[in-house]
Amino acid sequence: MNPNLSRRTFLAQGMLTAGALATGHSFAAQVKKRNIHIGHTGITWRNTEVDQAIQAVASLGFYGFETFGEVLAKAEDRGGLKSVLDQNHIPLISGYCTINLTDPSKKKDELAKAVQWCGLIKKAGGRIFVVGPNQVPRQTYDFAANKSNIITTLNELAKTVTDQGLTPVLHQHTGTCIESRDETYAVLDAVDTNHLKFGPDVGQLTKGGQDALKVVKDFLPLVQHMHLKDFNGKDNHLLGYCPLGQGKVDVPGILDVMEGRKISGMVMVELDNDFKDPSPVPSAALAKESRDYLRSIGVRFRT
Repeated sequence: MNPNLSRRTFLAQGMLTAGALATGHSFAAQVKKRNIHIGHTGITWRNTEVDQAIQAVASLGFYGFETFGEVLAKAEDRGGLKSVLDQNHIPLISGYCTINLTDPSKKKDELAKAVQWCGLIKKAGGRIFVVGPNQVPRQTYDFAANKSNIITTLNELAKTVTDQGLTPVLHQHTGTCIESRDETYAVLDAVDTNHLKFGPDVGQLTKGGQDALKVVKDFLPLVQHMHLKDFNGKDNHLLGYCPLGQGKVDVPGILDVMEGRKISGMVMVELDNDFKDPSPVPSAALAKESRDYLRSIGVRFRT
């Protein structure tokens, strides 16, 4: 057994194979072929390891890469990431950019920062501006008191980003000013969706106790990008997340509703890594576990 292949994936493949043999059909005939391109974000690696992340994601056959706006900015000191991406024959799809949505006194500076990040994303060949809400003290946070500022800033930000030629997508996140189901729905129901789209993180939704598949279905026309993440709450090194197929997220169900949709961005596999106490499993091996699981349910990768 491949040590990098999860027990759950191994058993699933074994059951499918056994069933195929029993019925006289080939294993290949039992697996639905999925026509969807899947990428991977760089968060599983340290920000200083972005070159290694790009190389690993490309070598595993993923179709695209995402990194942080701040990583793109840092890479400018050595000429940017475009040459590394080109050398590994993989495109940048998106940049994750944290924006303060709650403090109106910072809005002007945040919009100026967004324009700079848009330029860096475009320079590296990307097309998606992932809007990461700012962290807040959740125990004392009052969403209702902040909603007006959030909506106003998001609308101005989304218009700014679209004017720069990119698609802005809201990414709800635990620990931030847009975390819960009610907050996510309230924001998406109130913002100008002519400009702002949705880029859900299905693992974050699950960690927050939400039905990720239902949220995706409810806002499907707005979903133009996605972080495909799994959660089982077991591994503190990974903040409770896990390689795909090892947790609670209905990955096949989510891929079913995303398959065949033409979106501006891409479905991106993601797995957090707590670099204060990182996983002993190498980042590339973690990404391979998710890749192998996706292959087992019919997703095809580059060769």
